[in-house]
Amino acid sequence: MRVILADDSVLLREGLTRLLGDAGHEVVAAVGDAPALLAAVEHHRPDVAVVDVRMPPGHKDDGLRAALEIRDRHPGVGVLVLSQYVEPHYAARLMAGSTRGLGYLLKDRVSEVADFLDSLERVRAGGAAFDPEVVRQLLARTTHADPLSSLSPREGEVLRHLAQGFVNAAIAERLHVSLSTVEKHVNAIVDKLDLPRDPDYSRRVLAILRYLDT
Repeated sequence: MRVILADDSVLLREGLTRLLGDAGHEVVAAVGDAPALLAAVEHHRPDVAVVDVRMPPGHKDDGLRAALEIRDRHPGVGVLVLSQYVEPHYAARLMAGSTRGLGYLLKDRVSEVADFLDSLERVRAGGAAFDPEVVRQLLARTTHADPLSSLSPREGEVLRHLAQGFVNAAIAERLHVSLSTVEKHVNAIVDKLDLPRDPDYSRRVLAILRYLDT
């Protein structure tokens, strides 16, 4: 795949460039600030942009705001946020819409190169890849009127796996239940949260993120 890397750490950019090259992917641009990221995406139209949160010029949430702009202007470009931080406001905005071709991983929790490459492939293919810690921190924002309170403990487990991008078969294997049981839980979750049936939205992740930005 064709990838753009955006991180203000030169060492990280160089390391990821070599790693992706060894895996057979092409890094078409490696940039260190948000404006350069937007310009590179406009010029190269990559398959995926790997984006840090805190980048120049503001060194706060510039990368995440650029990711939102990429999603708006270039919906065909996958976005994988790779950061040490969870910025709740913009992360919730990023993840509350369509999650096709979207991921959010924490650098310190990526322990296997193969897992990172698998997440990148999922995002490129239009899937989702979310670190459960990202989801946990976002859920911590909703301390009252939690729409998830109506879910059973098992439905909550299924929902946490859905938010990580796992398909029903993988969830069934991890929870040691049948595929039909997982499907029933998913249907119950969707019914309880009154989620829309829209092909442009990933109901799997929307189920857990819908009310985060209220």
